[in-house]
Amino acid sequence: MNKRNQTLMVATAIIIVIVLSAFSINSNDDEQKPTSITISASAVLTEVFTDMEEEFEAENPDIDVIMNFANAGSLRMQIEGGAPIDVYAPADRVQMDILASDEFVYNDSRKDFAGSYLVIIVPKGNVLNLTTMEDLSKPEVKRIASTDTQISTVGKYAKQSLIEKGLWNSVQNKMIVGDTVKSAMVHVERGEVDAGFVFMTDVKTAKPDTIEVITSVPMSETIFYPIAVVTSTQHQKESQMFVDFVTGEKGSSILEQYGFTIPKHDLEDT
Repeated sequence: MNKRNQTLMVATAIIIVIVLSAFSINSNDDEQKPTSITISASAVLTEVFTDMEEEFEAENPDIDVIMNFANAGSLRMQIEGGAPIDVYAPADRVQMDILASDEFVYNDSRKDFAGSYLVIIVPKGNVLNLTTMEDLSKPEVKRIASTDTQISTVGKYAKQSLIEKGLWNSVQNKMIVGDTVKSAMVHVERGEVDAGFVFMTDVKTAKPDTIEVITSVPMSETIFYPIAVVTSTQHQKESQMFVDFVTGEKGSSILEQYGFTIPKHDLEDT
């Protein structure tokens, strides 16, 4: 993805976020409306955060949660560009670190709330009989689905692991790059590629009988997901309430139902 297209994508996403927020504004000043907060979260969190939105709003009917899903890097750039975002939840500590270093998030609100790991999946039937990461270098493997190696967590860690295994040079030209891990999953579900990199948690939301997991991806570090309140928020109290819900007992229970691991030190703090 070149810089021009990346900038255009971010600008378009910011406009979309602004429009979504505008729809939440009530034209009737006499009618009391819920306070709206926008949560920008990595695409891998789509299903679990959608469930959390329902639970949180049921407990807090005076708060309207608006979800904004994309890859972690694009979401970060939206915040840097001034998009009206209240809470940031990337599947990547590095993206959060970048925002924290420039004071775009409240560091005292930041917590790691979940963890996951990468796996390699293939279309159902595994016709190429792939069983290891090394098998991706076989000549019969033509197309491998992943995500952007610069701004998306899956692509970044997949590349890192392939480099560590000495495989990157033999497979990089086979990589089919999507915007999010969800697009990588769809490629495999449809049989459009020979293999793909996704989070194990994505496997649980795949269409039935469309994919198989062949192996986990060896990692030199654990993948944790942080969450924090954005400093430009106009609704800090409500935003912190959502963060507390995600990192609390109910949020952790929902995360575990989707296969996420829960950092123990954060559970002890809640």
